[in-house]
Amino acid sequence: MTKFNFIQLDESKVPQVKGKRVNGFRFYDIEGKHYPSVTSVLSIRKAESLKQWRINVTDKVADWEMGRAARRGKATHTLVEQYLKNETPSIRDVLPLGMFKLMKPYLDQINNIHCLETVMFSNKLTIAGQVDCIAEYNGKLSVIDFKTANKERQESWIENYFMQTTAYAQMYEEIFGKKIEQIVILLASEDGSTQSFIKETKDYMTPLMKSIDDFYKYYENLNKDKIKQDK
Repeated sequence: MTKFNFIQLDESKVPQVKGKRVNGFRFYDIEGKHYPSVTSVLSIRKAESLKQWRINVTDKVADWEMGRAARRGKATHTLVEQYLKNETPSIRDVLPLGMFKLMKPYLDQINNIHCLETVMFSNKLTIAGQVDCIAEYNGKLSVIDFKTANKERQESWIENYFMQTTAYAQMYEEIFGKKIEQIVILLASEDGSTQSFIKETKDYMTPLMKSIDDFYKYYENLNKDKIKQDK
C-alpha cells in the first residue's frame, strides 16, 4: 500500500466553517461576509440546459439520476480520501469501489498532500469552497479534483471543472502565498474509462471572473423578484 506524506500547514489560516444553503445556493460565512461557493457560482452556467434535460426525461427520472450520481460521487470521494489518508476503506458497494480502482493508478502519482477536503476562500474573487485535494502530482504542486461520470467526457463538456480548480488555486495562493503550478482533473466513468486533464490556471481565470460577475447579477435579480412577490 502506498504511504502518502502530508505537509503541515497553518490551519489557523483556513476557516472552520460549513456551507449553508440560501435560496438554493451554498454560501460560506467568511469573517462576516457571505461568499457563494464556487460550485454554486458555476451552476448557473448550465441552468438552461439542465432545465431542458429535466423536461426531456421528466422530473422523476431526473431526480433519480441526479441522486444516483451524487451518491456515486460521494462514495467514490470517501474511498479516495481514505486511501490518501492511508485508512482502511469503509465502503463495500460495487460501483464506487470500481470507480476508485479505475482512479487508483492516478492517485498513486500524488504525494506531499497540503490540503484534503479543506474549506478555503478568496477575498479577491469573493467566493469560497471546499477543495478535494492540493498536493504534488508528479512532483508539481497542483489542485486536484476527483470526478465521476456515466461515460467518457469530451474536454469541451467540462470547462466548469477547470474553472472550479482555478478558483481553488487562487484561494490557496491568497491564503498560503505559494504558487499552484497546475490544475488536475481525475475522472472515472462507469463505461470503464479513466481520464486525466492537466491545465494551467491562466487559461481559465478570465471566464471564471465573468462567471462570478454573472452569478452576483443573477442572485441580485433573483432576490429583487422575491422582494416584489412579498410586497
